[in-house]
Amino acid sequence: MDLRSAPSNPDIVIGEPLPIVKPDPQRLVANLRAINEIGSDPAGGVTRLAFTPQERQSHDLAAEWLRDLGFEVRVDAVGNTIGRRQGSRTGTHAIALGSHLDTVPCGGGFDGTVGVVGAVEVVRMLDTAGLGLESPLMVVIFAGEEGARFGEPCIGSKAAAGMLTEQKLRRLQDDGGVTLADAMASVGMEPHRLQTARWDPATVAAFLELHIEQARVLESGGQAVGLVDVISGSTRLKLDILGRAEHSGGTPMELRRDAMAAAAEIILGVEGLANDHRHRGTRATVGRLEVRPNNITTIPGRVNFAVDVRDVDTDRQRAAAREIVERAYWICERRGVELRVEVMADTSPAVLPVWLRDLMGKSCSDLGVGFRTLASGAGHDAAIVSRLVPAGMLLIPCQDGLSHVPEEWASVSDIVRGVEVLFHVVLKLDAFLARWG
Repeated sequence: MDLRSAPSNPDIVIGEPLPIVKPDPQRLVANLRAINEIGSDPAGGVTRLAFTPQERQSHDLAAEWLRDLGFEVRVDAVGNTIGRRQGSRTGTHAIALGSHLDTVPCGGGFDGTVGVVGAVEVVRMLDTAGLGLESPLMVVIFAGEEGARFGEPCIGSKAAAGMLTEQKLRRLQDDGGVTLADAMASVGMEPHRLQTARWDPATVAAFLELHIEQARVLESGGQAVGLVDVISGSTRLKLDILGRAEHSGGTPMELRRDAMAAAAEIILGVEGLANDHRHRGTRATVGRLEVRPNNITTIPGRVNFAVDVRDVDTDRQRAAAREIVERAYWICERRGVELRVEVMADTSPAVLPVWLRDLMGKSCSDLGVGFRTLASGAGHDAAIVSRLVPAGMLLIPCQDGLSHVPEEWASVSDIVRGVEVLFHVVLKLDAFLARWG
């Protein structure tokens, strides 16, 4: 059957008692520390940008763990690390687990990393309990999930889903003018073989991702686990304003073509639009701004900045992005400056399958773990993979909802609980696939 349309509320009860095996807290902490020593940033936090030696080094370490656990490990053309171990039944779809290891600049040590370390721990728990799965098991570490370097998020999972082109790899550039294709090649990848990274959906039953919430819903509500029903989409815009750089004292106010003033008006408009009742649920952010010549006594002649528009409603997401661009053109025309707009990335929201969420909820109930269903405002590889195969996400709380900053933190007890739930989801999914798959 097509698992993307599996029955809701299927009979997912495993007929045997739940195995008594727990995640090892000390091992989880040690593995998190080992990963986060790679790219530890003197400026604070962790910096492992996409397609840098630091990202590859972290992939290599996790790959070594998987080989020690009997996995066959390969790295595809775009840098996704994929470990696979055969199940007892041949010709069956694999259960895939994983996340990513790249970060934003001066980011935290839990975003993505918890999902990778947690997936490896699930494998160790299976081995400790002497449990063999009928289905093959895959651990996937996606490359380039964060859009911090090239503006395009989820590069590795988009390649797996067939959502990238070689032309785009050659077009996207970082702040230093390095193309995505050249960055891949610099760390040993093969961007010209992009199409070989695409997954065959006939080989994967489902993908599961454990992640920190990156918000305060679970923490404020006292729930241990969040089951994601929808993941926000994101439209990322690059706006480049060209005015005229002139002397700050010699140029009368009425003759100025101030690129910074135009940018300031646009940025406040972005905030105002997201707070408008018509866009309830939209989040719009300007997180990067570059000013030239950036001198206290010179009127700014050029400003470029990026706008990130997110929403769980695809129509509202695109409408907000269009309205931001329309307002920006009107403001720039009124101020006598030029505006250039580029769409860096555009990803739709993803609705995750009910049957897989029901299975995860049953695992939580069996373990006595409190949970709730919630949307994820952050983007994830699971959202991209869900376009190809069923995907499910388990979220655990993070302190004060902080993420993408050095202060990002999740407690050991919350990580352990999340890994334990993930372990039992794998067992239930394996039993479910034996019956329905």
